[in-house]
Amino acid sequence: MKKYNLILSFFSFFLFSCSDDSLERTIFIPDEENRSLPAYTEWGYNSFGAKYERDYFLASQRVVPCKIIYSNGELQFSLHGKVGNTEDMTLLFVFPFRQIYDFKDLLHLRDVEIDFPGEDCTVKMFRNNVESTLDVINGTLHFKRTQLLSIDERENRVILSGIFNLRFMYNGFPTNMSDGRFDLGINDEVLYIN
Repeated sequence: MKKYNLILSFFSFFLFSCSDDSLERTIFIPDEENRSLPAYTEWGYNSFGAKYERDYFLASQRVVPCKIIYSNGELQFSLHGKVGNTEDMTLLFVFPFRQIYDFKDLLHLRDVEIDFPGEDCTVKMFRNNVESTLDVINGTLHFKRTQLLSIDERENRVILSGIFNLRFMYNGFPTNMSDGRFDLGINDEVLYIN
């Protein structure tokens, strides 16, 4: 079964890599243990997902799944998606990071692990058009792997792959987000530098 999934992954990657346009889409490859979550991949499928209490926070085809803003020594890494396939939600991780000038500088995120709560780290949630700064009890954001993807010998994007989890207070109640994973292709179209 694993061999079949690997062959299918290779085939879909090459099929969807034929044009820059297809690299922008979100591709959902289900996890073998929990088919409601995307599998952890390192192929640049523009996908993410996490268990959110008894529901799921997932990337959708309707919105760009990730945008990154670099400003004043801080990196803002945002995941835009849906909870329960209906409600829009954005999770925004803000943490100090070295100066970056273009998307290739994101390669320096390889094996960077952010522990929350951190003195200079913030997590925000945008839900129902309301912004909340989360009171994080504990959690991590781990960029496990970064890769530079070139097409026709031109550097096209950096693939960021990793995992995350959070326990936080939301509206006065303890809340859990677990088994988070992301696999995102980042280029200058979704990276903003102030």
